[in-house]
Amino acid sequence: MRISVSSDMDEPVARLLVEELRARGHEVRAHGALSPGADPRWAACSERAAREVAEGRADQAVVCCWTGTGASIAANKVPGVRAALCADAYTADGARRWNDANVLALSLRLTSGPLLREILDAWFAGGPSEDAEDRDNVTHVERLDEDRRAAR
Repeated sequence: MRISVSSDMDEPVARLLVEELRARGHEVRAHGALSPGADPRWAACSERAAREVAEGRADQAVVCCWTGTGASIAANKVPGVRAALCADAYTADGARRWNDANVLALSLRLTSGPLLREILDAWFAGGPSEDAEDRDNVTHVERLDEDRRAAR
C-alpha cells in the first residue's frame, strides 16, 4: 500500500512511524520535517499528504503534529479526505469501520512506540463497514465534499 506520511517535527515517534510502515511492507512517501527541504508547517505538510490520497497517488496517509489536532484539521479540508485523530487502537478501528477514514492523524506528544504499533495494527486490520447506516453516513460526508467543490 502507498502511504503518505507527514510530520511538522522530526520526532522519534515520527521516524518510528516511517520505519514501522516500511517494515509492514508499505511504500512510504514522507513530507514535512521527514523530508529534507520540504515545508514543515503542520498545515502545509498535512495538506500535501492528504492531497496525495485525494488524488489517488497514495492509498492512505498518516499526518502528525504535536497534538494531532492541527494535522487532522488541515487534512480534512481536502475534499475526499476523512481524517481521524486517533489516540488509541479502539478509536483507530472505529474510524476505519464506521467512518471509512482514509487518513490517520496522530499526536507526536501522546503516541509512544508501543501505542503507535497498536494503533497501526487496528487501523490496518479494519476496513469499512457494510452496514447500511454506516455507508449512508459516509455517503453524506462525501456529499458535503461535493457541495464544497461546487461552491468554489
